[in-house]
Amino acid sequence: MNIFVGNLNYNLTQDDLREIFEEYGELDSVKLITDKFTGKSKGFGFVEMANEEEAKKAIEELNGAELEGRTMVVNESIDKPRENRRPAGGGFRGGNNRGGNSGGGYGRRDNNYRSNY
Repeated sequence: MNIFVGNLNYNLTQDDLREIFEEYGELDSVKLITDKFTGKSKGFGFVEMANEEEAKKAIEELNGAELEGRTMVVNESIDKPRENRRPAGGGFRGGNNRGGNSGGGYGRRDNNYRSNY
């Protein structure tokens, strides 16, 4: 079972997270999410446990527990298939410098302007 672990102290390491969850059973993987530019923790991660009963016990006991001054959020992570996810980027439409309704506002010209191209 894949478990989401959030609201973590930014100083917590992946090894710390592993230690906490190993008390509940065998772990398949532990991943603390970090910023790709700074390498610093983003305050959340994922733990995958082999045994579903052990995973449920870990979720039950750790969700709402205080760790290093923060209240952890621990729940089952539900993976969405990649093809069903919304594309990243949020729909930015860059414009060209020819004006008209081609997106973006850069170089936009008045509608009364006549172009020779």
